[in-house]
Amino acid sequence: MRCVKATLLSASLIACAVSASAQQFPARPVRMIVPFVAGGGADVTARRLAEQLGAMWKQPVVIQNSGGAGGNLAVAATASSEPTGYTVLFASVAIIANNPTLYEKLPFDVDKDLAPVILLGEVPLVLMVSATLPATDVPSFIALARKQPGTLHFGSGGVGTSMHLAGELLKSVAGIDLVHVPFKGANQVIAAIFGNEIQFIFQNAALAEGQVKGGRVKALGIASQKRLGTLPDLPTFEESGVPNFRAGISYGIYVRSGTPARVISTLNRDVQAVLDDPAYRKQMTALGFELGGGTPQQLAAYVQAERKKWVPIIRKLGIKGN
Repeated sequence: MRCVKATLLSASLIACAVSASAQQFPARPVRMIVPFVAGGGADVTARRLAEQLGAMWKQPVVIQNSGGAGGNLAVAATASSEPTGYTVLFASVAIIANNPTLYEKLPFDVDKDLAPVILLGEVPLVLMVSATLPATDVPSFIALARKQPGTLHFGSGGVGTSMHLAGELLKSVAGIDLVHVPFKGANQVIAAIFGNEIQFIFQNAALAEGQVKGGRVKALGIASQKRLGTLPDLPTFEESGVPNFRAGISYGIYVRSGTPARVISTLNRDVQAVLDDPAYRKQMTALGFELGGGTPQQLAAYVQAERKKWVPIIRKLGIKGN
């Protein structure tokens, strides 16, 4: 009987401790794992969010860049963390949606080991070509690719990334032969197109405007439903004669599964408050970021929709992650 009472008391104390921790969250610094190298568009976006949350919580939100392995290192670090909410994953939705298909053996199960918190939003991708390429719009680019099959090379930050899959989707819908060249990060991709090592990329719209102004690249079309206010003269693929072509880089916040529901609710509420802040919204919209929000369940549904779109392409082409 004493053992039973002791066990019950111990369980009660643990439950009280978890509840107290949840109520006080966050009572200490929070680690935000970012599966990208420092300095890229995703890293900048993560740091803006971390800054806003840190000011709200009066607790530091420390960025941990964990690039490489297609984002799997960052997911593994999150999946092996304590389920307290003090480690959050700033994830590309492509990692969550596509990596289970791209990689045969993973040391985690994204659907079992991670818990969704909130969809942050999406940055549409822009078809950006070298300034030396004799194409002025999407139709002339497609015509050039048909005239010179297999000679146009496009770069991405790695096999199976959003930049890569957008190129594969264009190959499929336009019936053209394009060659993918994977790099180890976004900075290398930019250096390659600036140096004419590759002919085009699908670039984050938040970065495309500034790079186009430099004069070494041209923007031909944007893979969004409508034109962006930051790029009003850039037509959509739909307007350019390529219907139903949409591609972007979307992001969400995740924590380790088993994290108390109260903590997940707090994270969801506070990130939503950042997304709703007029100053933050204005800043991110100016960068081409289409803000999201909503419940954890809505993030989960969004991921499922992305899987239905991209996984068939991955399987049809036999794409495998490196």
